[in-house]
Amino acid sequence: MIMVIETLQGLGRWGEDLAVQFLRTKGYRILERNYKNKIGEIDIVASDEKNFCFIEVKTRRSLAYGQPYESVTYHKQMKIARVAFAYLKHRFGKVDVNARFDVISIIRDGLGRARIEHIPHAFDLP
Repeated sequence: MIMVIETLQGLGRWGEDLAVQFLRTKGYRILERNYKNKIGEIDIVASDEKNFCFIEVKTRRSLAYGQPYESVTYHKQMKIARVAFAYLKHRFGKVDVNARFDVISIIRDGLGRARIEHIPHAFDLP
């Protein structure tokens, strides 16, 4: 059981590292990785030319359980939004800034190759 958990954690970390590289090649500035507060965690906080981007990264080895982005449920979206609001309030003292919620979906095949799908504006503010 421990070995499975370590493998899943390793896959998640690999996916987040790949997502950061991908975002940097697209011109994003990475502000935080694995930002945590008492509410929860956001995988990546980044900025493009116009927005703060709160990004959830989902990585899978197959489509047996559906697309990775499909696991970002409404409940998970609301939790990410609450963490993001707390981040903005803590960092800037306000929440009325340009922000969006993205998902990066990664499928890693048996050869270690990845298919990356970036979904900007994956969900809206509550």
